[in-house]
Amino acid sequence: MRRTIYTVSILALSVCTLGSCVGKKKYMAAMNSNKALYSKNAELHTELDKLNKKNNDLQKEVSTLGNYYNAANTQLDLTQEQVREQQERLMRMQALIYQQHEKTEALRKKMADALVNFKAEDLSVFIKDGKVHVALQESLLFPSGSAVVNESGKAALAKLASVLKHNPQINIEVEGHTDNKPIKTAKYPDNWALSVGRSTAITRILVEDHGIEPTRVTASGHGEHMPVASNNDEAGRARNRRTEIILEPKLDELMQLIYEKPATISQK
Repeated sequence: MRRTIYTVSILALSVCTLGSCVGKKKYMAAMNSNKALYSKNAELHTELDKLNKKNNDLQKEVSTLGNYYNAANTQLDLTQEQVREQQERLMRMQALIYQQHEKTEALRKKMADALVNFKAEDLSVFIKDGKVHVALQESLLFPSGSAVVNESGKAALAKLASVLKHNPQINIEVEGHTDNKPIKTAKYPDNWALSVGRSTAITRILVEDHGIEPTRVTASGHGEHMPVASNNDEAGRARNRRTEIILEPKLDELMQLIYEKPATISQK
């Protein structure tokens, strides 16, 4: 553009120098045209700057969208990995729970076989809430109102202890229960005290006479507050006067899996 103006100016001077200057109107027209070209060139430069800025803005937006896209893909991959991991953990948990059921049933059978020679009305072996319960009636274990285990009770506990010694992974809870008829003696002021005394007496026999590890055993008494039958008749009260030995295989592996922190989460 400048070369054109320069050429026009030289041409105009040359013509004037040769004595044949163009008319003033034509000269002014040429100058006006030159100014118009300058103005148009400036406008084009301005438009070009705007287009370049817009292009840069669009490139930034494209880059940002690309980052979002990559982040979304990464998150999707992570989510899919977490889903797979959770599915694997669920399958492992189901397998462990199934194994736990099998162990519990096997333990129930061992206890039932060990106590098979005792009368059905004196004891029962059953599974409740995933645990094996051995319910021993008062008639098998204790004289009325006493926490001194009789000979038949000691024989039953010896059979039970022989199974427990060969299964050290079993936790043991000893729960004493009574009916609702009040008791008040110098040693046992109420049924609660009697139920605790009975559970403690059985625990001592298991630990001191049969070598059961004391850390495996928990003793507690519930008095008349957890009946299994009505206390309105003698048959129901007899069922409520019982000691339950509750056996549960240790759940270390299952609990470790439940509280295990997923690897994909720890990577965040």
